[in-house]
Amino acid sequence: MEDELTSAVNSIVKTGWDLRVGEVIPKSEDITLGNSGVTLDATILYADLADSTELALYDPEIASEVCKAYLVGTTRIIKAAGGAIRSFDGDRVMGIFIGNSKNSNAAKAALKINYFFTTILEPAFLSFYERLKDSPFKFAQSVGIDTSEIRAVRAGIRNNNDIVWVGRAPNIAAKLSGIREAGYSTYITQDVYEKLNEGAKLFGGQDMWENRTWAKGAPYSTGIIYRSSWWLKPSYNP
Repeated sequence: MEDELTSAVNSIVKTGWDLRVGEVIPKSEDITLGNSGVTLDATILYADLADSTELALYDPEIASEVCKAYLVGTTRIIKAAGGAIRSFDGDRVMGIFIGNSKNSNAAKAALKINYFFTTILEPAFLSFYERLKDSPFKFAQSVGIDTSEIRAVRAGIRNNNDIVWVGRAPNIAAKLSGIREAGYSTYITQDVYEKLNEGAKLFGGQDMWENRTWAKGAPYSTGIIYRSSWWLKPSYNP
């Protein structure tokens, strides 16, 4: 086993990369297991359900239902906004957006997820499971969005592999989705905000976003971020 591991690592280290610029979001079968990959100018959205561990400890059955409902809703909204789903991680989903309107599409999807969660999912569960009102679990979720060049590579071994998304955007979006601030559930980087069209930035002439400093983002040139407490109905499409 040690010899096999050493050989595998040396092969990766000593083999050059074969990269191509992607025009579509790749699937696993589009990339080989060798040192090949696809580069994309992409916007990444991470939607993350908060405090799912506490709910799982309180009632695993309800936790499973909440997680399933959250992923069903977020996935449908992301896909309807033109995004592609390429990764699930427990109660978290990653959406990828490309094209000229990728930042605005992702931002509007995030605000629609807030509407879905606040006005559809949470009331449905609190109405059906009244004991949740007195439980330690409190309904919350956050969405994080960043944009950058990313690299899609296929990692693992034969019959046990998947695409790994490498770059600033996947990592920063994931970190932003972990922010928990009362009243706010959507966080985007300054790079995303500056590329938003009017329909994703303003509502009735009012800016839906406010800036704040984010100390954890400073080392990654994302020390200024924008957060929003707004929501948009899924039918909103200016």
